[in-house]
Amino acid sequence: MATDYGYDSGLGFPETVRRHRVPAGLRAPFEGRTWREFGYVLLSLPISIVMFTYAITMISLGAGLLVTFLGIPVFAAGLAGCRGLGALERVRARALLGLEVGDPEPLRMRKSGFMAWIGAVLKSGTSWRTLLYSVLHLPWATFSFLVAVNFWVYGWALLTYPLWFWVFPAYVGQDGLQLYGDQTHHVYLDNPFEIGVTALVGLLFTLATPWIVRALTTVDRVMVHGLLGPTRLSARVVELESDRGVVVDTAAADLRRIERDLHDGAQARLVALAMDLGLAKEKLTEDPAAAARMVDEAHGEVKTALQELRDLARGIHPAVLTDRGLDAALSSVASRCTVPVQVEVDLPARPAPAIEGIAYFTVSELLQNISKHSGATFAAVDVWRVENRLMLQVVDNGVGGADVSSGSGLTGLAERLDAVDGILVVDSPVGGPTRVTAELPWRGEGV
Repeated sequence: MATDYGYDSGLGFPETVRRHRVPAGLRAPFEGRTWREFGYVLLSLPISIVMFTYAITMISLGAGLLVTFLGIPVFAAGLAGCRGLGALERVRARALLGLEVGDPEPLRMRKSGFMAWIGAVLKSGTSWRTLLYSVLHLPWATFSFLVAVNFWVYGWALLTYPLWFWVFPAYVGQDGLQLYGDQTHHVYLDNPFEIGVTALVGLLFTLATPWIVRALTTVDRVMVHGLLGPTRLSARVVELESDRGVVVDTAAADLRRIERDLHDGAQARLVALAMDLGLAKEKLTEDPAAAARMVDEAHGEVKTALQELRDLARGIHPAVLTDRGLDAALSSVASRCTVPVQVEVDLPARPAPAIEGIAYFTVSELLQNISKHSGATFAAVDVWRVENRLMLQVVDNGVGGADVSSGSGLTGLAERLDAVDGILVVDSPVGGPTRVTAELPWRGEGV
């Protein structure tokens, strides 16, 4: 086995690439994955018998008792038991097949109590999908078991036939393995050529069995993922709930930042300005020259406070973005960057104000990172549209090493984009260059 070291195109970190000298088809019968999948198929038959028996018994008992009140609790208990068996099946698939499938949506109970629990179980789609899995998996598990075991046993038996064919003349009283026989004719595999051909056929069976088992377990993967995992709708609900939390946290953080900037910056400067003007007023009659100096200093403080307020307003939502769009707003941001920045915006129309604001904020943050951390001498910003996506790309020739998973500002930026179905991809190998690509959903102005 040879080992090469390449680079992952996403993050720039070295990754190990293993190259086996033995072809995959020859080593498959001895790989751990093959034996785990074969073990999964062997276990599927007894487990599916238990699941099928439990499901049919409980559902039939519940249906039979529906004429009384006891039918509904028994029905709910049967479905709850199927949910528990489905959880075990997910664990088994994760351990033996390496299938990462998430847990389905939990029971949603508006009230507490036994009756609320029964109603939640009966209304849950997960309960009915696990019941369907319990019923459908038995015929498939039986078929998989028979196919896998027969191919496995016959393959290894024929492959090793040269080692044990002597058993027939020694103990069975025939020349070898009987290939055909009737009242007048008998064909035995007893000469070296026939024994060699038998071993060759066994080799073909042995080499094909892992791929047959893999195909069988592929159907199991589909069944587990489709019937025991979360539905697309429930996964989308969970994602939207998470995105809503990110949006709320981001808005709260922005409000705290604005409050802090106002309190520590412009507000403090205006308080000092009011005190200076009060002192100047007192000295106006006694020492006009000193009062004039104080008024002049206060005039400078007013200019500084106004500049701070402009910068703060520009950080929230600049007027140039509202009036003239992304091209002018990003050019204004680029002019304040510490390195030369080339800006190119190619959009057929203006996106929705919310998307436009997020795009502006994204580029602003990335350019600030370039100014503070990159050590670059040049940067470029490109903005364009591809079908229903707004694309942003910021490139610099700095030292690289940026990582979205390190808990830096890029992490917060990625979460902000994810909250609106956006994507942030960072390609920043050590030594540079750094290329940050962002995707946002395109929504036209006024949508």
